[in-house]
Amino acid sequence: MDRVIRIGTRDSQLALWQAQKVVCKLEALGYKTTLVKVKSTGDLQLDKPLYELGVTGVFTKTLDIAMLKQQVDIAVHSMKDVPTQLPKGIVEAAVLARANTADVFLSNPNTPFSNTGTTIATGSLRRKAQWLHKYPEYNTVDLRGNVNLRLQKLEHSTWKGAIFAAAGLERLELLPSNAEVLDWMLPAPAQGAMLVVAMEQDTYCLEALQKLNDKKTQLCVAIEREFLRTLEGGCTAPIGALAICKEDTLCFRGALFALDGSQKIEVSKEVPLNKVQGLGITLAKELLENGGALLMDTIKKQMQKSADSK
Repeated sequence: MDRVIRIGTRDSQLALWQAQKVVCKLEALGYKTTLVKVKSTGDLQLDKPLYELGVTGVFTKTLDIAMLKQQVDIAVHSMKDVPTQLPKGIVEAAVLARANTADVFLSNPNTPFSNTGTTIATGSLRRKAQWLHKYPEYNTVDLRGNVNLRLQKLEHSTWKGAIFAAAGLERLELLPSNAEVLDWMLPAPAQGAMLVVAMEQDTYCLEALQKLNDKKTQLCVAIEREFLRTLEGGCTAPIGALAICKEDTLCFRGALFALDGSQKIEVSKEVPLNKVQGLGITLAKELLENGGALLMDTIKKQMQKSADSK
């Protein structure tokens, strides 16, 4: 094992934590590694909401290019940031065991939550839509940046609070004891999962990474991403999905929301694990037939109108 595996990662604290996790796992198996840090478009452009950047791949594109140019051998991502269609030549090599899938609400201690009609912050269309669906009297503002920067912005704001992924806060040991778990909010497809990608022809890295793969997590996120890919049609939309393995059964919930939270279309199903083939596609089509296609068309028009007005 003389070859050194070059691991590409974004340079945020959370991304480095994730990459270091892969380093530790590979080196425990006897592989040699080195970290290569890059900045993504999503990290550099903090003045625009994610959906205005064309969301798909804004956090992964730079690493994809580095891999295709053979500057790194593998790359580590938060899987919810990864487009459902990978660039030609790059493949999913390992999905690590999933962490907490929940979203949490962190309140601003200077603005008591009992007040209504105030403002919460999130950079996610999915979180915004679900919050407004439950609390239509609220306003929302965009919140961008790495976890630490978003926490600082919250602390110095007049907002009621902000929404975060529990997994990121837990990994950085920043989850406060008074965080409110939003168990009613569907997570992003693959939230809480880490993905490692490699070049399709790199048998050395593929064999090494297969040893890190968690099959149950891989199955669940594959179904969630099937659901997302079938619904999305190239358009960023407020979509939540969660698949959970319970003994020999897979439980799935998915939903599409209007941008302003005024509409919710959902599906749910429990199926035996030996009958999950194509489940994400089937349920997405069911949702589309039950009003989802019309809602997606409305979302696309609204987002195009917003983009044209900029």
